Amino acid sequence: MLPPQLLPTLALPVAGAQLRPWHFSDAPALARHANDRSIWQNLRDTFPYPYTANDAAYFLARVADNPRDLHLAIDMEGEAVGSIGVHFKTDVRRRSAEIGYWLAQEHWGKGIATAAVRTVTSYVLAHFDICRLYAVVFATNPASGKVLQKAGYELEARLRRSIVKDGEVLDSLLYALVV
Repeated sequence: MLPPQLLPTLALPVAGAQLRPWHFSDAPALARHANDRSIWQNLRDTFPYPYTANDAAYFLARVADNPRDLHLAIDMEGEAVGSIGVHFKTDVRRRSAEIGYWLAQEHWGKGIATAAVRTVTSYVLAHFDICRLYAVVFATNPASGKVLQKAGYELEARLRRSIVKDGEVLDSLLYALVV
């Protein structure tokens, strides 16, 4: 995989938007934008709420030390306002990877997440030996499902009562792009 210093900067077809490597100087913007219950409600519990400056520092250190996976900041006009990442699988799933993302609420509905997913998907398929990219979204988050569908992913399954979030048992939806 790529060492963090070799991660690409990728232009997005949205004015002022790009994907780029994370920098330690992103910590204040990361803490500010990630500290949103509406974002937390749609992500795994490893994404904390409230999201503090210490959480941002921990994440940025973890990303800097992870040459295996792809972690990029979603940048709008010079500020990190979200994240997109790809976790490459191993062993019998070595040609599969899981994509995940979040975006600051003020940027929802502008096509930024869809552009980011399309761009990262194209990049991964062109540069890595991957034949399957997938994402698992909460059934209570139809907007994320629409992002994936617009980016070419197909709904493969409803995983009934497969997650627990905020004390509630929910279904999740498995989307995949297979080449």
